[in-house]
Amino acid sequence: MKLKKAMFAAGCFWGVEETFRLVKGVVETAVGYSGGWIENPSYKDVCTDETGHAEVVLVTYNPEEIGFEDLVKIFFECHDPTQVNRQGWDVGTQYRSAIFYYTDEQREIAERIKKQYEKAKKYRKPIATEITPAKEFYRAEEYHQEFARKNPQRGCHVYIARNYLKDELKT
Repeated sequence: MKLKKAMFAAGCFWGVEETFRLVKGVVETAVGYSGGWIENPSYKDVCTDETGHAEVVLVTYNPEEIGFEDLVKIFFECHDPTQVNRQGWDVGTQYRSAIFYYTDEQREIAERIKKQYEKAKKYRKPIATEITPAKEFYRAEEYHQEFARKNPQRGCHVYIARNYLKDELKT
C-alpha cells in the first residue's frame, strides 16, 4: 500500500483536521503551516499575518480507500470557500482557503472540482479557494495536534458535515 499526501487550508486548522481525521481512508492528519516565506514559523509568528503562511492540514491517505477527488469534495463541504482571508470570526491570510497540490494530477482534480462547485452555484459568491503548488509543511506545536478531539467543548468555524460524510466516516 502506497500512501499519498494532500494539504488543505480552510481557516482554523482544528476543525478541518477533525473533519479529515474522521474520514475512512485517512491514515494520519497533522496541522501546521505552509505557503509562506518564513522557515520554521511558530503559531505566534503566523498569527502576525506577516509570514505568508496559512494554517493547513496535512492529510496522509490510502488511495485504495479514498481518492483525492473525494478529499477535495470534503474540503469544499467543510468550510466556506467564498471567504477571502477569513473563516467566520478568524481574519487574516493565515485563514485563507487553499488547496496545496503535490502533483499535476492533484492540481487538475482540484481545478475540475472547483469548477464543478462554481457551475453548480452552490454558493452565492465566487469561490476564493487558491489552488497552488505545495510548499514546505511546518508542523504546528503539539498542543494544536488533534485539538478538537482533545478539547470537544472548544469549537471553531468548521462543522463536521456528518450527513455529507456519513459513508466516508470511520466512526
